[in-house]
Amino acid sequence: MEWSPELKLGWFNGWLMLGGFYLIFGAFLLFIPKDIVAKLFSVSGWSRQQVIFSTLGKPFSLACLGILVSSPLKIGQTVFIAGGFVFLIGFTGMMIALLNFRNTPSDQPVTQGLYRISRNPQWISLATMFLGSCVAVGSWLAICLLLIAVIFYHFRILGEEQACLNRYGEPYQNYLKRVPRYFIFF
Repeated sequence: MEWSPELKLGWFNGWLMLGGFYLIFGAFLLFIPKDIVAKLFSVSGWSRQQVIFSTLGKPFSLACLGILVSSPLKIGQTVFIAGGFVFLIGFTGMMIALLNFRNTPSDQPVTQGLYRISRNPQWISLATMFLGSCVAVGSWLAICLLLIAVIFYHFRILGEEQACLNRYGEPYQNYLKRVPRYFIFF
């Protein structure tokens, strides 16, 4: 690991791992009902503060992504293997969470599958995939940028939960009491 790896564009850079995921994610979106896709990307019900904090997190995410796009994967090194393993954990979690989301009618909150142990498995899985990619390129700077973005995105998660509470009422309130926000913590 180094603070910032040598930045250069190439075919075997950190973008490769995330690019594969986003390609699969895009194809996945083509095969789920439009009302489920709308629910997946809804920002209705967010407070102004939540929108601002979510927006403030985007430059950090984009800077992290920029480092990943322009940093070669450390293929054959321990950090690449460790990062690949972390990425696969996140990828698997994301695919399961998306299937859970797809299989829930749009007029109901998602509470099955991974949503039984976390209210936000998609966000946790996405952050885990990014973390794995940061490790695979061996960049502490990318990890720091990701951590800052995750802190800001916590407010996005609060907005999503408030919107779900407004939309689904008491059943979602009971869900909030039963299931932690971030898996076993918080």
